[in-house]
Amino acid sequence: MSEFPRGVRLGVDVGQVRVGVARSDPSGFLATPLVTLARDLGTGADLPTDITELVRLAAEHEAVEVVVGLPINLAGRHGPAAANVMAYVERLTSAISPIPVRLTDERMSTVVASRRLSERGVRGRRQRAVVDQAAAVEILQSWLDAQRRRTT
Repeated sequence: MSEFPRGVRLGVDVGQVRVGVARSDPSGFLATPLVTLARDLGTGADLPTDITELVRLAAEHEAVEVVVGLPINLAGRHGPAAANVMAYVERLTSAISPIPVRLTDERMSTVVASRRLSERGVRGRRQRAVVDQAAAVEILQSWLDAQRRRTT
C-alpha cells in the first residue's frame, strides 16, 4: 500500500473551441472548476495562448501533475478527436516540463457534466459557458478516485 502523493493537480478538457480547467485540493480528494479558456488554434511558432495560460495556472497553483482527458470512442478506439488531443498534449508537455502530463480516458465526461448541470437547473447559454469546466472536473475527479483506489 503506497500513499497518494500530496499536491494540486490540474484537470484539462480539450475541446475544439474551449479548454476547460479544474483543480484539485492538495490532498487530491476533490476536484473543483477553475476556468474556461478559449482554444487558440494558431499554427505559428509562438505557443498558443491557452497553453501559455495552462503553464501559468500550473505555476500559480503549484501543480504537481496535469491530467488531460483523452476522448476514446465507445468502441475503445482513438478517433480524430483523440488525435487532436494527442497533438495538444505534445505541445503542452514540452511547454510545462518538468510537470508531468497524464492522459486519462474521458469517455462521456461532457455528457455526464451536461446532465449534472441540467439537473442543477443550468441550461442553454449558461450551461455552454461552464460545461467545459464541469467536464474537466469529471475528468480530474475520476482520475483522482482511481489513483486513491490504487493506493489503498
